Amino acid sequence: MPKKKATHAEPEPEQATRRRSSRLSKGVEPTEEVMAPVKEEKPKAVSTGKKGGRKPAAIMEEEKKVESQPPTKRSRTTKPTPSPSQHEPPVAAKPRTTTTSRQYWLLKAEPLPRLENGHDVHFSIDDLAARTSPEPWDGIRNYSARNNLRSMRRGDLAFFYHSNCAHPGIVGVMEIVREAEEDWTAVDPKAAYFDPKAKKAKEEGKENPWSLVHVEFREKFERELGLKELREWGKGGGPLEGMELLRMGRLSVCRVGEGEWEFLMDKAGGRTGR
Repeated sequence: MPKKKATHAEPEPEQATRRRSSRLSKGVEPTEEVMAPVKEEKPKAVSTGKKGGRKPAAIMEEEKKVESQPPTKRSRTTKPTPSPSQHEPPVAAKPRTTTTSRQYWLLKAEPLPRLENGHDVHFSIDDLAARTSPEPWDGIRNYSARNNLRSMRRGDLAFFYHSNCAHPGIVGVMEIVREAEEDWTAVDPKAAYFDPKAKKAKEEGKENPWSLVHVEFREKFERELGLKELREWGKGGGPLEGMELLRMGRLSVCRVGEGEWEFLMDKAGGRTGR
């Protein structure tokens, strides 16, 4: 609630009374105002320092000394610097939020049947779309591809690329929903991509060198982007000139630049992340 204004009268200042009494104590003769309050007379002019009054020589000498002194560093127009106690309490700075920019990738899978260690390893964009839980992207047995898997962060987007088929190319988009962890299929003798060296390393107490990530389906393109088109756009001066997919054709997990991603999404009519 706002405070109410005070309604009682303020006491009269006692300045005039104090001046008069101090003059009496210094031996100044009392005026008729003091002796006979009935007859009011103006007090005798004493040295007041005001215009029209006469200043004693002592006061004039003191003023000359003051005028002759050099000016101090602080001028009359300079505002005094407030002490720290006069400042308002400092406002706490807002913590900075660090945001990691999204990365883009391309992951290859084979849509046609093929046996590996007695298992059919085919996997298409339609198979991913049918999954009801995050899909482990396992079976990577190349160190450069593995390093790319380990660099992925949750929320990154990746193109789904159909490989080893009649019409290879980019067919859709998926999202990285779980970051890199151990690929347990590498140490399972019954798995399609079993690696005896990885199993031996585990038995010796060493690290399994292979990793996997988990992905989820996001979009299937109405217009697929075939490898032939990609190569045309990757020619000298083209928008995909430096694309890792075209420079390292056998790499199954590739980086995609942001400009390359936007260009390809425009060509495919993609909507994910937009």
